[in-house]
Amino acid sequence: MTLEQLRIFVAVAEREHVTRAAAALNLTQSATSAAIAALEQRHAVKLFDRVGRRIMLTDAGALFLVEARAILARATAGEQVLSDLAGLKRGRLALAASQTIGNYWLPRRLAAFRARHPGIETPLVIGNTETVAAAIHDGLADIGFVEGEVDDPHLASQVVAMDEMTIVVAPEHPWARRDHIDASAFDQTSWILREPGSGTRQLLDTVLADAGGSLAALDIALELPANEAVRAAVEAGAGASLMSRLVVANALHSGALVEVAVDIPARRFIMLRHKERYLSRAAQAFSALLAEDASGSGSPGPPKQRLP
Repeated sequence: MTLEQLRIFVAVAEREHVTRAAAALNLTQSATSAAIAALEQRHAVKLFDRVGRRIMLTDAGALFLVEARAILARATAGEQVLSDLAGLKRGRLALAASQTIGNYWLPRRLAAFRARHPGIETPLVIGNTETVAAAIHDGLADIGFVEGEVDDPHLASQVVAMDEMTIVVAPEHPWARRDHIDASAFDQTSWILREPGSGTRQLLDTVLADAGGSLAALDIALELPANEAVRAAVEAGAGASLMSRLVVANALHSGALVEVAVDIPARRFIMLRHKERYLSRAAQAFSALLAEDASGSGSPGPPKQRLP
């Protein structure tokens, strides 16, 4: 079998549709069907069941999909090593980042990296802390950036920046006129929170625990999957929220939001990679750029250490 046949098989399996897979691979439908048929005939194994106009993996096909993905992942890793030999003139650095980092902190760094290495592709996937850690663990991204703590012995972590956090409310909220709010009073208002697995929610849980409280004691009015949605809900007066100053800076400046005087610790922006996977030259170059950026800007945080 060939790598091209494996790529076609995986594309069809993931979409359960020959035509869509062919379009994604820029192939004709007949060439796609022929590749699947060649695999089935050569090995005398049925990989798909045809059910009406749909196709579905057989048990054999599901087992083979695991191996096919693993082979393609190894081939991609081999291509990356060869790309390194070109001296960063071309290549690919797959990134994953949690929302605050991906939307507000990382773009400027990506632009600087692009200016230095225009031949390196830097696709970015944005999720929450849990999904980013899973992407690094599963090899779907080379480097990840998160705000929350990650408990995975397979991942190496490095602090790259610090993020200032703040409690915000709408101007009409009673807390907007208070000189100071203690964390023990957080159960006296409604809250708009990010979804479970987000670094912001994790930090609020820690702050509450330190004050002898818990998320379970809060009146959670809304639970939303994006920073922008949370910010809009707070501006509309739905309650209070803990957010990064990067996210709410413009709203605070315009008066759409008011910062509540609460003692909230800064959180760390953490870079993740898999300990057992090859760290490409592109990844090393990006890590070096971040170290330069941190030392040049004078941003707070501990001394930066190289990834092990």
